[in-house]
Amino acid sequence: MAASAPGAWAGKRVVVTGGAGFLGASLVAQLRARGADQLVVPRSKQHDLRTMEGCLAVAKDADVIFHLAANVGGIGYNQAKPGELFYDNLMMGTQLMEAARRADVGKFVAVGTICAYPKHTPVPFREDDLWTGYPEETNAPYGLAKKMLLVQAKAYRQQYGMNAIYLLPVNLYGPRDEFDPARSHVIPALIRKVWEAKARGAPSVPVWGTGKATREFLYVDDCAEGLALAGEKYDGADPVNLGNGREISIRELVELLVKLMGYPGKVAWDPSKPDGQPRRALDVQRAEALFGFRARTSLEEGLRRTIAWFEQHEAPKLAKA
Repeated sequence: MAASAPGAWAGKRVVVTGGAGFLGASLVAQLRARGADQLVVPRSKQHDLRTMEGCLAVAKDADVIFHLAANVGGIGYNQAKPGELFYDNLMMGTQLMEAARRADVGKFVAVGTICAYPKHTPVPFREDDLWTGYPEETNAPYGLAKKMLLVQAKAYRQQYGMNAIYLLPVNLYGPRDEFDPARSHVIPALIRKVWEAKARGAPSVPVWGTGKATREFLYVDDCAEGLALAGEKYDGADPVNLGNGREISIRELVELLVKLMGYPGKVAWDPSKPDGQPRRALDVQRAEALFGFRARTSLEEGLRRTIAWFEQHEAPKLAKA
């Protein structure tokens, strides 16, 4: 863990929306380890962030807000619920930042998404390329809703002097991820598929697409460290990528998972299903230059930890089903 600035968090009321979720729980642990002693994790049952009333209640008396709460899922979920994803994420982010402005919150950390980048962004993705085209169609409503937080943060900084920053994490993975196939992203979805094929003794495991698309993956605890560092040290209008700088094809990823999980069968690719964005890999120089973030966990090590967590916590439930 990179060193925290002395007293950076002590005595501050730090609100983490989505703090009980996958990334949020890791961020809360990271902040607590860095000395945060007044952490608040609002829950959706008490505060509906799609309403201004809910946002005002959450922002009241806060010194720092990390906005991680989102309605999010994989390609299938995005295809099934594009309107819901656009509305929910736009309303939550826009109203919460406005509520933070009204409450004179000292810092607002908006967590965007790699889906905000144009479909054919030159690789590696540089933050200056965010506006060169339209996002990949299958997740454009979600990506654009989250992208509006960047526009809002810049506008509020310009008009009100608000310290609002915008960060762009690449695809995340790790223990406690979402393994439900209706909502899961690529790595947890693949881990479950491979485990199920192995458990059934199936001769092959079905995988969407051609395997040619590429992605970059960031271990969840590394991302949490990046968010905390930005919360401590960054005060600027420019968006900042959070990634590890390694691009890998989905085909290579599947082969690695099959090897790590000891699955003896074949992979059955289904080219009738979408690959999603053709390539995703980030230029991560800005994060290191501005607040000293560099990912620490290799993909193979992160996958080993994620598989181990799945096999301990999720596999027994699936075996009983």
